[in-house]
Amino acid sequence: MSSAVYDAVERAASESCLDILGGVHEDGGTIILLGPSPDFWPLLKQSTEWLDGARDPVDRWSRRVVGDLADALEAQPLFPFGGPPYLPFLRWAVESGRAWQSPAGMLVHDVAGLMVSYRGALRFSQKIALPPVGRSPCKTCANQPCMTACPVDALSAAQGYDIAACHGFLDTDSGDDCLTQGCKARRACPVSQSFARDPEQSAFHMSYFHPRTKQP
Repeated sequence: MSSAVYDAVERAASESCLDILGGVHEDGGTIILLGPSPDFWPLLKQSTEWLDGARDPVDRWSRRVVGDLADALEAQPLFPFGGPPYLPFLRWAVESGRAWQSPAGMLVHDVAGLMVSYRGALRFSQKIALPPVGRSPCKTCANQPCMTACPVDALSAAQGYDIAACHGFLDTDSGDDCLTQGCKARRACPVSQSFARDPEQSAFHMSYFHPRTKQP
């Protein structure tokens, strides 16, 4: 298997501020997972999808950009949204050997940490040589700050994610920091800090996760 196709995908994706976040061989072909690079947000804000004021600009941008990449590289575009049914992006991420379940329960990536997200993927009919897999950063994270950063202890390795407690907290004044800066547990991850998001980007995604219901 040649690595030339992988290199071509990496170059083309980087022009749209997308990184390759992993890849898997499946059914005789290859799926390459794509996610935002740290420079993604400024590029998105200049896009037609953002400037037209319509809903779901990130998903619409992803469909256009990943779709164009697929056309240029003779691949099939895949997306984690648009269901049900939904494609198994979480399974692909884990099978890629570059993402794992963190102690807090959320997916952690070897480069993006707890800030990992996937905007799409490219399915190739042929097998493509993939780089060596990584190692979970949690294995060498002695303090595991993700487990203590949540203000309401909504994350537990034993009990899982207490979504009701999380949403309840976000409806209070004390939840403003999480709503405007992003999940504290995600931000506490040492790897995430080297893959930091623009606070405006985090606030945008949090507004979809938790539309504000408390009164000013």
